[in-house]
Amino acid sequence: MAPPLPSQVDVEWLHQHLDDADLVVVDATNHLPVPTDGPYVPESGAETYRPEHIPGALFADLLVAFADPDSPEPWTAPDHERFAAAAGALGIGDGATVVVYDQHDGFWATRFWWHLRYEGFENVTVLDGGLPAWKAAGHQVTDVVPVPTPRTFTGTRRPELFRSTEEIAASLDNENTILVNVLDEPTYRGEVDTYARRGHIPGSINLPVFSLRDPDTGTLRPTEELRREFEAAGLLDDDRTVVTYCGGGIAATGVAHALALVGREDVAVYDGSMTAWAGRPELPLVTGDSPR
Repeated sequence: MAPPLPSQVDVEWLHQHLDDADLVVVDATNHLPVPTDGPYVPESGAETYRPEHIPGALFADLLVAFADPDSPEPWTAPDHERFAAAAGALGIGDGATVVVYDQHDGFWATRFWWHLRYEGFENVTVLDGGLPAWKAAGHQVTDVVPVPTPRTFTGTRRPELFRSTEEIAASLDNENTILVNVLDEPTYRGEVDTYARRGHIPGSINLPVFSLRDPDTGTLRPTEELRREFEAAGLLDDDRTVVTYCGGGIAATGVAHALALVGREDVAVYDGSMTAWAGRPELPLVTGDSPR
């Protein structure tokens, strides 16, 4: 029996396994260009995938195929049937091994990693450092777009990995739940106008997701360093539930993934995050420093 797939692999592992039968490599990139004024407008990564991707890699459109078309917020998880159909069409399903990467900061990859696990597919891993690390290692890229071999996706949804706005609101006074805001400190403290309202969800601590990566390589910091930081924040306490959130449910999965690497595989993600919460004026927000 093959050993269980780790939550993360490096570029040399992928290079050695690229021709493995049943391996499905997926580029899950979206883009959030910084606006000169007005709100962020997300873009699919399809156009940047086509001219340059890892050989054999397929493209997963998190903004369209793997999102709820009726939601007011982008990237909202669709119903299980829509997700299963889109995954199966890409060749993700029974018998497949999936490696996910993206073209820049890694959080689109961890979003798809989380979403696959939420829908009941566990044989998925993230390429540490993504496409930049692959290119930095001198490995080939291509503009050849492969044709997927469809599979049947039979996963069963795991609701414990997901939180809705209503569930977050109901758990605000629950001492057994730790809410983790993964945005930068000024946004967390309410010093900048990023969303409809400033601040963070009451009781949530701040652990900026970008602090988990080496700024020079884009790869994650050593696992033991991350473990010490998570222990100090109380995130490895098995008696408490950890829920991460960010702006739109993407970067939050980066912390959930890093926690999985140190053994905490049950972290939930608030899918709507600040976009949904701040858009509801009746829901509380606070400003200032982290309570920890």
